[in-house]
Amino acid sequence: MKTDKHDAIILSSTDEKDANQQFVADLKDTPIPDDELLANLGLYLSSKNLSRILFFNEIYKKILHNHGIMVEFGVRWGQTLAILSALRGIFEPFNRHRKIVGFDTFDGFKGMGDIDGDKSGCSDGSYSVVPGYEEYLNGILGIHEQLNPMSHIQRYELIKGDATKSVSEYLAKHPETIISLAIFDFDIYKPTKAALQAIKPHLCKGSVLVFDELCDDYFPGETIALNEVFGLNNVRIQRYPMAARISYMVVE
Repeated sequence: MKTDKHDAIILSSTDEKDANQQFVADLKDTPIPDDELLANLGLYLSSKNLSRILFFNEIYKKILHNHGIMVEFGVRWGQTLAILSALRGIFEPFNRHRKIVGFDTFDGFKGMGDIDGDKSGCSDGSYSVVPGYEEYLNGILGIHEQLNPMSHIQRYELIKGDATKSVSEYLAKHPETIISLAIFDFDIYKPTKAALQAIKPHLCKGSVLVFDELCDDYFPGETIALNEVFGLNNVRIQRYPMAARISYMVVE
């Protein structure tokens, strides 16, 4: 089932959706004073939402001794970028080379084709965000940097555009790039394959690739793209028990 806005797919039961809506209502009507609200956001974190944060905490620890930047392909609302920024502030606040770069159209899917199937019911434009959202997200990421050391150096960047072009264009402008962590959340085949091909020369042993839709019958394109670029027989796809759908591989 999709949400009423922006076409996101939600597979929760009716009871789970009702409980989540109650969380939303309680957050909007919280009696907690403003100066204590952010310190108490854990009140409204379900185990499912917390599991994703815990997953990236474990993933971040895997790249601590690796050099290079972190990239996310498919930013949407930007929560993962914010989590990475917070984790960087915890684990390595003075590492100016650990830049965070996010790629997205900010207009939803672009380039869906037959290879992506029709089970998701999505089309170009699905998973969009509100107009101008990248400017809002840019401000949020800026606040994250203000709250950590070296705030005078911007260590994040948002790249808006079609990933079949924007990823290779970015890397052509930055040939020095080494990628320590790449997160794939495009969901669909065409941009995923283009990004995989573009970053492959910028990976090294120990680089970590994270995937949100591998082995997913709603979005088969991500698995097909990985198979065509790396070959499933050549990689070890791993996961953590706390996060059911998200997986990762380490370049060996």
